[in-house]
Amino acid sequence: MSAYTQILETLDNGVLTLTLNRPERLNAWTPVMQSELETAIRAAGDNADVRCIIVTGAGRGFCAGADMNHLQDIQGDTDAGAKSATARVERGTPEGLEKIYDGRFGYLYACPKPIIAAINGPCAGIGLIFTLFADMRFAAEDAKFTTAFAQRGLIAEHGIGWLLPRLVGEANALDLLFTARVFKGAEAADLGLVNKALPSNELMPHVMDLAAYLSTQVSPRSVAVMKKQVRASYFQSYSESLADADAAMAASFTTFDFKEGVASFVERRAPAFQGK
Repeated sequence: MSAYTQILETLDNGVLTLTLNRPERLNAWTPVMQSELETAIRAAGDNADVRCIIVTGAGRGFCAGADMNHLQDIQGDTDAGAKSATARVERGTPEGLEKIYDGRFGYLYACPKPIIAAINGPCAGIGLIFTLFADMRFAAEDAKFTTAFAQRGLIAEHGIGWLLPRLVGEANALDLLFTARVFKGAEAADLGLVNKALPSNELMPHVMDLAAYLSTQVSPRSVAVMKKQVRASYFQSYSESLADADAAMAASFTTFDFKEGVASFVERRAPAFQGK
């Protein structure tokens, strides 16, 4: 039985669905929710039974941003940033991608499993940032988005100032950050912020079908390596990226999943990948 209090988790045929579960507050972000999500995703990364992770929200919202009661509690607390940094250090010395992408959400990039955000409703502030660290994002067409920070006297935090321009371009990023305007899922798709916007009743079926495909039809090892390749490439030259790819390809030829991928194609059957 799950010990979580602010998220729900279900595992079905390799797909782990994590649901932010404070619907009465539009799943507003709290330190408890943050801790539970991180714990669940880190555990999923080490669990061979998990092939794909979906994160969505209970009720009519995804995440309305930081809980305002919590923001009021930290007003005037000039040590808040230091406390957050100390908490990260106490988790141990980061390695690999988490060393490159430190901060609150680097663990999402470091997780070897594909992570899909299913944005079913309002998505603001830190809730929006969280989704940007997912590998893919799908939204309801009428889901409302906002960066929110400028309207709260805050700044582009937790890496969004670096990440958002890379997803939507500098001009669009500055528009969304400066104005903190509300925009909907259809525009988010046009901007490239989400992979696709769908009618509300089609969102979860679409995401579940994609997650099922990733869980059964592609090699978990291949996905994990490619996820790392892409995220590491932002800090590599072309030659460095190419050299890493050459080494990774050579290693792939020795794996079970390579042999199974070839055999299933030749034998015209569904693959039975093992992630190794």
